[in-house]
Amino acid sequence: MAWGCSLYLALAGGAVLALLVQVLRWLRADGDLTLLWAEWRGKKPENELRGKVVWVTGASSGIGEELAYQLSKIGALLAISARREDELERVKKKCLQISSLDEKDILVLRLDLTDRSSHEAATNSVLKHFGKIDVLVNNGGRSQRSLFVDTNLDVYSAIMELNYLGTISLTKHVLNHMIQRKKGRIVTVSSVMGIMGAPLASGYGASKHALQGFFNCLRTELTDYPNISIINICPGPVQSKIIQNVFTENLAKSIENSGDQSHKMPTDRCVRLILVSTANDLKEAWISDHPYLAVCYLWQYAPTWAWWLMNKMGKRRIQNFKSGVDADASYSRKKK
Repeated sequence: MAWGCSLYLALAGGAVLALLVQVLRWLRADGDLTLLWAEWRGKKPENELRGKVVWVTGASSGIGEELAYQLSKIGALLAISARREDELERVKKKCLQISSLDEKDILVLRLDLTDRSSHEAATNSVLKHFGKIDVLVNNGGRSQRSLFVDTNLDVYSAIMELNYLGTISLTKHVLNHMIQRKKGRIVTVSSVMGIMGAPLASGYGASKHALQGFFNCLRTELTDYPNISIINICPGPVQSKIIQNVFTENLAKSIENSGDQSHKMPTDRCVRLILVSTANDLKEAWISDHPYLAVCYLWQYAPTWAWWLMNKMGKRRIQNFKSGVDADASYSRKKK
């Protein structure tokens, strides 16, 4: 009897401890608390990334553009890439205005992730200019808004070519340099769609799942290089121009109405948390407001409930999209 009571108490105590750990992890995953915790430890982006050479892809708009601004204020040396060189020059000009960086501290480098034959030369250009690459931020890519039954297969091919194959191609060339130096950080902006599923984004989600799988495997191949960090960033909905540039049911069609984006996480807050995650070498960071963050936890720990919930939420998401408003508009309450 005593043995049974002891076993019961041990199990109950273990359950309480497990619950406490999960609550702490829940709080830890919240952006503001992550920021406070990291800065309390002294691992601030300003301390860790100042003077580092950071190469950001997809830097002409959205998260990539904001990364360039915050990194320049920190004092990081920047290589910024995208397809639109004129937009990159605009970003560089603003970086110089808001920071103490000099002209030579920011390299504008036009890059098409789908042109894999150009990635080695692009990497060499960054190395020639700065002599090293401390951090690669794989941010370039496009999202999707279309139902699978309506979508041409060449759209899926284009998504995988850009989001997945283009990213790992560039990573391969930069990683060779980091292995030679035995240090570096590879930060990949994935998505919460890389750890869950939702309607209207089957190709986008597939590309992000592929990135998650690839970089989780790559991390295990680099155990002999403990100073090379593989960091996966999974943002939820963010106020950026990503919706205006999404893939639709065919390659020639653009989205007609991106809808109101004000209910989403501000881009500057998302980027600040990306930099905190990078400075602290987090293997994976979920950066999102609720309820999206709560759904991430369901997918991780209670997938049966997550499938049921997503079936409910998915119907509304499709209805929103078809009615011309943002697909996620009904899940958040606009802050006053």
